Amino acid sequence: MLRIGSVVWGVRDVARATEFWSQALHYRPREEPSDDWVVLVPTQGTGPQLALKQVSSEAENHRRHHLDLYTADQGAEVERLLSLGAVRVDWRYEPGADYVVLADLDGNRFCVVQKDS
Repeated sequence: MLRIGSVVWGVRDVARATEFWSQALHYRPREEPSDDWVVLVPTQGTGPQLALKQVSSEAENHRRHHLDLYTADQGAEVERLLSLGAVRVDWRYEPGADYVVLADLDGNRFCVVQKDS
């Protein structure tokens, strides 16, 4: 049986991304980060690990990953993420879309999905 152990996320600045994603997801480094790699884990309970790896490619030219973040309060979470430095992405949404496309500090896109349970 396979399970997701980590989502590997390509970033240009590991320290900056560690700060953003730790606050956004309530995660912490599993061990002392290096300049080019860190694994983040939940501060409480269990959940998937998020590994941040330094990359040289620009997110605008090369999609390096994607996450769907589920929440029961999409509006509040979108506003919270925007206050941390995320930005809205100009996106052509289909009618009835349950997601909002945002980008993190490096321009990496992710979705905030409304999930009531």
